[in-house]
Parts: sequence; structure tokens; C-alpha cells
Amino acid sequence: MNVSSDAATNAYAAILAGGSGARMGNPEKPKQFFMLGEKPILIHTVEKFCAFPEFRKVLVMCPEVWLQQTQDLVERHCPQYKDRVVLVAGGVERNDTVMNAIAFLEQNCLVDDDTILVTHDAVRPFVSHRIICDNITAAREHGACDTVVPATDTIVESLDGCVISSIPNRSVLYQGQTPQSFNLRKLKELTSSLTDEERATLTDACKIFVLRGERVVLVEGDVANMKITYPQDMRVAASLMGK
Repeated sequence: MNVSSDAATNAYAAILAGGSGARMGNPEKPKQFFMLGEKPILIHTVEKFCAFPEFRKVLVMCPEVWLQQTQDLVERHCPQYKDRVVLVAGGVERNDTVMNAIAFLEQNCLVDDDTILVTHDAVRPFVSHRIICDNITAAREHGACDTVVPATDTIVESLDGCVISSIPNRSVLYQGQTPQSFNLRKLKELTSSLTDEERATLTDACKIFVLRGERVVLVEGDVANMKITYPQDMRVAASLMGK
């Protein structure tokens, strides 16, 4: 799917790079800085979004203590994009980080009622051109979208962690990926309306729309759009990179 320049003139990307390396066995180094081939995982992801001229800026949201190192990595590995990539400190939780991105854009960039924000995990470096295009288009047309793939395994619910509580119908279940993309001002408005109790239940920004009865359309993902979380994921990623 192609995105016309008119349709995406006011679009921004936010790469969420606030994860730690704990589950990768290295709590001192966030996993997005692990090397994948000749570049850190984060750089592979940033390059995917910088390849889109539709994005006015590509924000990299990372822990404040890693801002300078991230800037150095961008300048070393993709200096051609250094004027389009902006480093911004993330928040404590995922949705705090998204709100920090919105605050930065409102204070420093052109934002209007049609502005869209495409958010993506830094550790999903294999996101495709088609998925990004589809997110831009869906966010433009519907205000919110989530990238998903159909669930292939049976999902088992256990409320106590010991016995099965229910087994939902797999045919209506999907596994969430990213990007997740939104009309920027709508996302800010809905987030501001949440109670403390509702905020405590959040797992991602799409749930904000769901809690307020707003439609979130589905964008078809791809099993290759994997999230690198555990050491074994690095082996799979290295294999994909080799291809």
C-alpha cells in the first residue's frame, strides 16, 4: 500500500527504547543496544522509519542516562539521518513515554488536528515497509490502529496461576505487535480523561481508546516482525538478518 505525500504530511514516529536488558541476562545494558550484525538493534529499527520521508521527525524515546550514547550511535551508524532523528527522554511507564513524545512534539514541532503519531518498539527491527505504510493510512482514516497477527496457539486463562479458568475461542484472538498508531490530539485527549484506576490497568496505548469506547482498527502484522526479548530471540534475529 502506498501513502501519498499529501496524506502523511504531518506524521511523526516515536521509537520506544526504554526497555532494560534484564531478560537478556544483562541488566546493565538495555537490550536495544545489543549488536545485531554490525549495528545495534535500535539502529536497524531507526533506519526503517527514517527511510520514510513522510515522517517529519523520528523520535527515539530512551532512558535519560542513555541519551548521549544513543546520539553517538545514530551519528556513527546513520549520520545521513542525524537531522531527522531526535532523542527524547522516556517516562517511567510505556504510556508515560508516549505522552513525553506528544509533549515534545507540541512544544517543538508542527502539530495540528490531523497529526498522527506512529509508535514502535525499538526491539522490533524487522518491521516491514508495508506494515508502516498500512499504519499511516489506518491512523489517518480511523484515528487509531494496532498491528496484530492471528493467535496460532490456544490461549489458556488461569486467574490463580495454578488451574485453568477458561480457554477463549482462538478464532477471535490476535497477538499484538507494533506499530500502534494514533491521531496525536485524540490520544492526548483520551489519556487525559483516564482515572488513576484506569491508568493502572493499561498495557499499551490502544487500551486507552478501548476504555473510552473508541474504535481501534487492525493492521495485518507479520510473524517476522518479532520482538527481541530473550537470548534465544537473538539467535532467531541473527538468522533473519542473514536472510
